[in-house]
Amino acid sequence: MKSILITGGTGLVGKRLIEILLQHNYAVIVLTRKLPAQPAIPNVDYALWNVKGQTLDIAAVQKADAIIHLAGAGVMDKKWTTEYKKEIETSRTQSSNLLIKTLQNNQHKVKVLLSASAIGWYGGDNTLIQSFTEDMPADNSFLGDVCKKWEQSVEAAEQLGIRVCKLRTGIVLSNNGGAYKEFKTPTKLGVAAILGNGKQIVSWIHIDDLCLQYLYLLTNENLQGNYNAVAPTPVSNKTLTLTIAKKRAFFIPFYVPTLILKIMLGDRCVEILKSATVSAAKIMATGFQFKYPTIEHAVNELEQKEH
Repeated sequence: MKSILITGGTGLVGKRLIEILLQHNYAVIVLTRKLPAQPAIPNVDYALWNVKGQTLDIAAVQKADAIIHLAGAGVMDKKWTTEYKKEIETSRTQSSNLLIKTLQNNQHKVKVLLSASAIGWYGGDNTLIQSFTEDMPADNSFLGDVCKKWEQSVEAAEQLGIRVCKLRTGIVLSNNGGAYKEFKTPTKLGVAAILGNGKQIVSWIHIDDLCLQYLYLLTNENLQGNYNAVAPTPVSNKTLTLTIAKKRAFFIPFYVPTLILKIMLGDRCVEILKSATVSAAKIMATGFQFKYPTIEHAVNELEQKEH
């Protein structure tokens, strides 16, 4: 049984990814700041790390055959103050640095490192390109810069002979938190809350397809580098919102004015209103198949699980 060391294992993606890894007969070691009182899940162990103190349980790394690195402060969780913007960056880069330093300085058997990244790398759509592909440079923006430093922080593992893949992740749809619940909540009150003019393109992915993409890259030893983790059919914010709302008996479309969004979200409003058409062609060309390739597939599955 191969062991996978996971950072960010208590987050939205991490929890579901652990479930899928266990279903495929992997053992999992979760790096955490605080050990749980009763780790009762078979084949899941926990080990301590402290990113700010740059310490971790070396034995946990030495048990691992692979590392999946998901850790990082939530981009939309708090107001983008100067301090929080710095935390968004350092929570990613310093955690990567700790992992790389540990691999450099200790015996280990790690063969592959999979790291989260984000489609914030690309910035917003422009008229010169049809969709963003992995060979395009990082955007000259806050999130573009964060993603560039994030990806660079894991690339040193390649010098150790470790295969590195970085997944530039879109908007993750899950019943257990994140964007989907935010889109869905107003519909319970009979309102389909379309953001701004609703024309901005959302590059999304069902959480299971995201986790299966991690599994796919984990097991396909000839794959490395950057991959967009988005469904092959991006949609407008209006289409996404109305697809969710149509699961209700009654709803009224309501356009949330840009000014209101700016007041509520501050600088984060840029990400809500940004149109980003991101291509899934590269991962599909390797043979990866999506379980939920359209927004209708994804929403239908999420709604069935809810009921």
